[in-house]
Amino acid sequence: MTRQPKITFIGAGSTVFMKNIIGDALQRPALKDASIALMDLNHERLAESEIVASKLAKTLGSKARISTHTNQREALDGADFVVVAFQIGGYEPCTVTDFEVPKKYGLRQTIADTLGVGGIMRGLRTVPHLWSICADMMEVCPEAIMLQYVNPMAINTWAIAEKYPKIKQVGLCHSVQGTAGELARDLDIPYAEIRYRSAGINHMAFFLKFEHRQADGSYRNLYPELVRGYREGSFPKPSDWNPRCPNKVRYEMLTRLGYFVTESSEHFAEYTPYFIKEGREDLIEKFESRWTNTRFAASNRSPNGRARQSCTRTPMKSGLSRARNMPPRS
Repeated sequence: MTRQPKITFIGAGSTVFMKNIIGDALQRPALKDASIALMDLNHERLAESEIVASKLAKTLGSKARISTHTNQREALDGADFVVVAFQIGGYEPCTVTDFEVPKKYGLRQTIADTLGVGGIMRGLRTVPHLWSICADMMEVCPEAIMLQYVNPMAINTWAIAEKYPKIKQVGLCHSVQGTAGELARDLDIPYAEIRYRSAGINHMAFFLKFEHRQADGSYRNLYPELVRGYREGSFPKPSDWNPRCPNKVRYEMLTRLGYFVTESSEHFAEYTPYFIKEGREDLIEKFESRWTNTRFAASNRSPNGRARQSCTRTPMKSGLSRARNMPPRS
C-alpha cells in the first residue's frame, strides 16, 4: 500500500471489543499509523469509543487518524479492512427471547448464539444487515477484507459466501488463545512456553498439537498430562474468569477424541447430544452443563446495560483454519 491503510469498524459502540481489536492492529508496524473509521448508530457509545481509541493511539505512539461515523457507507468508503462486531436486537429483547421462548416448550440452552433455536433466530436477525454491509463494500471498497466477529459465525460466513462470493471474509474468535491460557493455568506452565496448532471451524476447533517448550529447545506433548490430570481429578481447576463454566465437558471429550476443543464447555455442551438430555439431570450435575439463567446474565452486565467483556482474541477462520502460537523471540 502506498498510502496508510484504512480500517473501518462497524459496531464500534462495543467499546471494549473495539479497544482490543484496534489496540492489536495499532501494534502491527504495517497498521500503526492507519486511518481508523469508527461507525455506530449510538452517538453516546461512539463518542466513548472515539475517546478510548484516541488515547490508545497516543499511548502507543501511533499517528492513526480516528474518525467517527453514523453513516455505514461513508465509513466504508476506501476501507482496506472492515471489522464487524454488533448484535442486532441487543440483549433485550432479543437474547432474552432466544432463551425464554424455547424454554417454554422444553428446549433449554446454555449459550444460544451459534446453532439450535437461538443460533438460527440470531442468524435470521443478523444476516440481512451483514448483506447490507457487503452491498456497500462492493460499491465503495470491493477489495477490502471483512473480519467478521459477529455470531452465529458459521451461519453468517456461509450466508455471505452464498450471496456475495466476491467478498473476502474471515470469521474470527478469541477462543483459541483463551483456551490455551486456561490449559496452561491448569498445568502450572507459563503461557509463553506453550506451543500449539489448532484447526477447525469457528466455535468448533481442536488443538492438533499442544506442547511445552523444554530447556534444550525441544517440545513435550502435553496431552498425556492433561488426560492423566483429568482422570485423577486434578483438572480442571476452578475457572478464574467464568465460575459457572468449569471445563468438565471439554476434558471428557478429550478422553474420547484425543484432542481438546477450543470452545467453552458451555458452547460444546450444546454442540453434542451427550451432555444435555431430557430427564438426565445426573449428567447436568456431573458435567455442570448449567442452563444460562437470563437473570444471571443480566446481573453480569455493566451499569449501562452492556455485557461485561474481558478476553483476548486470536484469529480463527470460519472454514478450515490454522492458528499457531509460537514462543516470543528473545
